[in-house]
Amino acid sequence: MTAHDLKSGGYDKAVLAVGSTESHGEHLPYGTDTLVAEHLAEAVADRVEGLLVLPSLPFGMSVHYASFPVAITLTTETLIRVLREVLESLLAHGILKLLIVNGHDGNIPAIEAATREFRVAHPEMKVAVLEAWWVTAGDLLPEDTFEAWGGLGHGGEGETSMMLAVEPGLVDMERARGVIPELPEHVQLKWTFDELTPYAATGDPTLATAEKGEMMRDALVDCLVSFIEEMDGRDWMIERKV
Repeated sequence: MTAHDLKSGGYDKAVLAVGSTESHGEHLPYGTDTLVAEHLAEAVADRVEGLLVLPSLPFGMSVHYASFPVAITLTTETLIRVLREVLESLLAHGILKLLIVNGHDGNIPAIEAATREFRVAHPEMKVAVLEAWWVTAGDLLPEDTFEAWGGLGHGGEGETSMMLAVEPGLVDMERARGVIPELPEHVQLKWTFDELTPYAATGDPTLATAEKGEMMRDALVDCLVSFIEEMDGRDWMIERKV
């Protein structure tokens, strides 16, 4: 994109993909989280007028995955600052609506803190977040879509399926393997990843298919497009029922 393209594009809102750089097992690329989030952002922008796709953030808070090389990790404090300064830049240039598509679990606390604090300081800036596409996709699809662990896992059935749909040439299914760890249901244990798996992957990636990935992608894109269209119809204001 050139400055001319930007001026003539009529952009009034932006979408930012936030990912990570870390091992996703021997079958998926290091940039999986970024690639999936970026693909979703671009697919939504193809269908929504005036939506500017920002360059993706390829690094996130990955300290809990750092037991497998090579995880490039930011601290939560650094990621909060980066996100805040992206928001400040958009605000300064008059882009007052932002959708964040997050691809990595470790980024969620930083995104929550940065966006909540920024909105309080700058209520004219409207921000929406898809914080965990892997959870949302499971909510949108039939319960029997996935065969193991609800499709969850780091490099598991769902994430590998998404990569087979969006970047199949980067997936090596012959090397796919993972572990489904025994974790408590209602209370979260704070783990390091080597405590869960020797493969840098959890869940069961051997059950992944491109068809499942296409279902996930299509459901997520449709959901986000519908959301933006609805919000554009009321200038991204929250309606209150009395």
